[in-house]
Amino acid sequence: MNYPYPIIAREGWPFLAIAVALALAASFWCVSWSIQLWIIALFVLQFFSDPARPVPQDKGAVLSPADGRIVKVERTRDEYLQREAIKVSVFMNVFNVHSNRSPVDGVVRQVWYNPGKFVNADLDKASTENERNAVWIETPDGLDVTSVQVAGLIARRILCYAKAGDNLARGQRYGFIRFGSRVDVYLPLSATVKVAIGDKVSATSTILAVLADNRGQNIPTCLN
Repeated sequence: MNYPYPIIAREGWPFLAIAVALALAASFWCVSWSIQLWIIALFVLQFFSDPARPVPQDKGAVLSPADGRIVKVERTRDEYLQREAIKVSVFMNVFNVHSNRSPVDGVVRQVWYNPGKFVNADLDKASTENERNAVWIETPDGLDVTSVQVAGLIARRILCYAKAGDNLARGQRYGFIRFGSRVDVYLPLSATVKVAIGDKVSATSTILAVLADNRGQNIPTCLN
């Protein structure tokens, strides 16, 4: 489940190799074409970047599973666990890092894949109509978090490496979505949200919310 590949996500290696090979070949034929192809290669390099991130150790913290912008914070229905929940949605554009990280420590209880459409991931209906992959994680405190990868208008491939029974650590890489998308995180109603619509967030390093324990109390923060 850990992917210790530096700087570039392994999903991008074939794309980057092709882009660089074409740019190199064009350099011997036409300078103007090679410049355009080198720009494309740089874009591919940026898109598939997968930098290491500091992992907050605050107990009960729910970390952002993706880079991007908060587009939704609302009380809604978690269709996977059939419960009322708080949904926090992170929209990723093509310039964001698209590696997805686990928002919490816990055990994967189930994974669901749903084929669907490819409407703009910034729209509300993307959460229910688009192709998506949901991962149900149970924390060590017995709380449930659902992290849902949602394909977008350009995204055509959701990759998820987590499976039922896996143990995930917060910030651990578990998937990737190619070319623009969103991730929806469904939290217990007792969670305290720490972000607002419009906020820019970074995978792993941004805290989206703080979970409460089963008695409805916020889990104390670790002091470092």
